[in-house]
Amino acid sequence: MTKYREIIRLTSLGCSQRSIVASLNVAFKTVVNVQKRASELNLSWPLENSLTDRELAKLMFPKELTSSQKKMPNYDYIREELRRNGVSKKLLWMEYLEECRLNGDDPLMYSQFCYYIQEDEQRRRATMHIPRKPGEQAEVDWAGDPAQIIDPDTGEMIDAWLFVGVMTYSQYTYVEAFVNEQQRAWITAHNHMLEYFGGVPRIIVPDNAATAVDRKQSNWYTPTLNATYHEWAEHYNTAIIPARVRRPKDKPNAEGSVGNISTWITAALRNEQFFSISELNQAIKVKLKAFNARPFQKKEGSRLSLFLGEEKPLLAPLPATSYELATFKQATVQFNYHIAVDRMYYSVPYQYIRNKVDVRITDTTVEIFIGHERIASHRRLYGRPGQYSTVMEHMPPDHQKFLEWNGDRFREWSKRIGPNTYGVVDKLLTSSRVEQQQYRACMGLLKLADRYSEKKLEASCKKALKYSNSPSYKSIQNIIVNLKEEDIQTSEPKTSSDSYGITRGASYYGGHRND
Repeated sequence: MTKYREIIRLTSLGCSQRSIVASLNVAFKTVVNVQKRASELNLSWPLENSLTDRELAKLMFPKELTSSQKKMPNYDYIREELRRNGVSKKLLWMEYLEECRLNGDDPLMYSQFCYYIQEDEQRRRATMHIPRKPGEQAEVDWAGDPAQIIDPDTGEMIDAWLFVGVMTYSQYTYVEAFVNEQQRAWITAHNHMLEYFGGVPRIIVPDNAATAVDRKQSNWYTPTLNATYHEWAEHYNTAIIPARVRRPKDKPNAEGSVGNISTWITAALRNEQFFSISELNQAIKVKLKAFNARPFQKKEGSRLSLFLGEEKPLLAPLPATSYELATFKQATVQFNYHIAVDRMYYSVPYQYIRNKVDVRITDTTVEIFIGHERIASHRRLYGRPGQYSTVMEHMPPDHQKFLEWNGDRFREWSKRIGPNTYGVVDKLLTSSRVEQQQYRACMGLLKLADRYSEKKLEASCKKALKYSNSPSYKSIQNIIVNLKEEDIQTSEPKTSSDSYGITRGASYYGGHRND
């Protein structure tokens, strides 16, 4: 609005028209017109206190206010349309002109149209200071400008990303450098931050980074935390409230501290060389201590004094142990009632075969859940791929019985039947490179005693040992089927020659001796 009141005031002071133009940055013609109109209306300084600027303008140039009778744009509609791709103010103004023409309304000029839209947008940007309670909230973020370390082997400059955590009330700050911004660094930084604070705030406000939010399941209004970050929050009994996308004012302290960190830590260390993350973090620790102890410019005390005096006593206590980073995946239980994790295999109760399960993986353990119920837990395997971790209770009953058998148990069972049966079982177990390969043969052999009799099995084994030094289950099965009752030997071995097993030479079977 033209500064009519000020032109009249400066005119009453005897200022020249050029001086008024220079002072108020208005057109020369405007000054002339206002002075002429004021003279016509006998307006002189001082004006009446009850006369507002709008009433003054209406009194002097009523025709210039005709835009107030013009049809004003629909600001809510325009704001929504401008968010759509390809929609511009020019296009919306053309549509607005067409609407005014159809309704017989007086439209605004394009410049006025844009002016009122801009004014509406500025009114929407009004901000509100929200007072925070001590110990209530911390804001976290990655600093925009990385520090740098030097690879001692290649001399290459490597970026080191700075994690920044700020207590909202006292602005007490924590900073740590990492070689990347991935999940492990994010969780580790949070653990170290709470240890540095010596307690847990009630709320943590992060950015909408992938390390915090599951973007596939989130939307602008309801962000969903990723599984690891959610579990971290449960471990420390705190709430995570992510900032809205492209809304830095949701975490103004972290945003402001990022700028301060860039000045007082990153820039302050620009002339120093570091050859490892640990060296850089040691230097950061020194600068951070001085930064937190530096007095405020516009209020008494420092970040450190305000934090120790008013905020730290109100933080919740830390848990007994730090959170151990876990990753999550989904897996399907295979027919062998195992799941695969990094080419290692872990058993699950056989009742869950073909079910999809959630797997929680840490450096030391593998836990398996269905819903929120843990159904299996294993120590994590390392080394040669293809190893199995199997819990006997996870196996079907018939598999458990098979697992209970071993070579010694087969030998003990056969010894109770007789020495020849024992001899056959022992030869079977030692005939293969891996003993377990003959468990089925031994089981089948010993089960023949249930079908026929122990005496008949013992006699069949004795007969088999006479013909072969390595009898098989199949050969003994054939013998026992065709064995006659009179062939069953129940007495002790008759001569010592029998103890040698094979008494006939190769010539008996059609072979030839080598003299």
